[in-house]
Amino acid sequence: MFQADLLKSKRILITGGGTGLGRAMAERFLQLGAAVYICGRRADVLQQTCRELAGGGPREIRSFVCDVRDRDAIEQMIASIWNAGPLNVLVNNAAGNFIARTEELSPRAWEAVLGIILHGTLNSILACGRRWLALGQPATVLNVSTTYAAVGCGSAYVVPSAVAKAGVLALTSSLAVEWGSRGIRLNAIAPGPIRTEGAFSRLLPRKDLEQRALARIPLRHFGTLEEFANLAAFLVSDGCTHVNGEVIVMDGGEWLQGASEFGYVGQLLSDSDWNNLRPQKR
Repeated sequence: MFQADLLKSKRILITGGGTGLGRAMAERFLQLGAAVYICGRRADVLQQTCRELAGGGPREIRSFVCDVRDRDAIEQMIASIWNAGPLNVLVNNAAGNFIARTEELSPRAWEAVLGIILHGTLNSILACGRRWLALGQPATVLNVSTTYAAVGCGSAYVVPSAVAKAGVLALTSSLAVEWGSRGIRLNAIAPGPIRTEGAFSRLLPRKDLEQRALARIPLRHFGTLEEFANLAAFLVSDGCTHVNGEVIVMDGGEWLQGASEFGYVGQLLSDSDWNNLRPQKR
């Protein structure tokens, strides 16, 4: 799909890069020639990911144990990376989410989700952005959001995530304007359901819930890690330097079907029903 050296000149940091979407992006970016740095809170997971993705070859991947909620830890990590050369790309992927009734959430639960998603994203952007601006260096930020934040409707039972992701999108569009004239562009991907062990076990814990989620997607299949990583690779590449401040929804048409007043009827009417309706359509 892409030239093998599409990202050859890129030095990319992915927060939450040890598993799921973050790992998939790390793998794809490495395949396309980038030097990749990943961070997360679990050293063993990060080390295993680095071993597996490096594959004993010349690929440049390095991991850092870092909690994105900790500004000092972020600064130390970015400074360490910068010693070998400045980053070109920051991907904010670190997240936390779970299903819960909002009235039952503790303050700590709220703080954890908002801390990782919103404050963590801000911490990482500022640590990199201040350096880029001081150097006058063009750069790219890619934030990972969700469809329920992108379309402005939020979502019941994942309210901390909905609030935090909406904030990330506001940050994306605001800084795309503020920093765009200085060569820094920011975009976001808003994926629908993508099968990862962590997300599905927390958000779609039963098979019937998974089937209901699938039924909402007009294409009738979930997105894949490979598709997501390819989209991310394009957005951080030099092939779309005029794309700035955008949110790319990747959900197979899920939210469009939900927003369509009669979008559900195709799932409920049989061929016989449609035949009976024909005279009324003339």
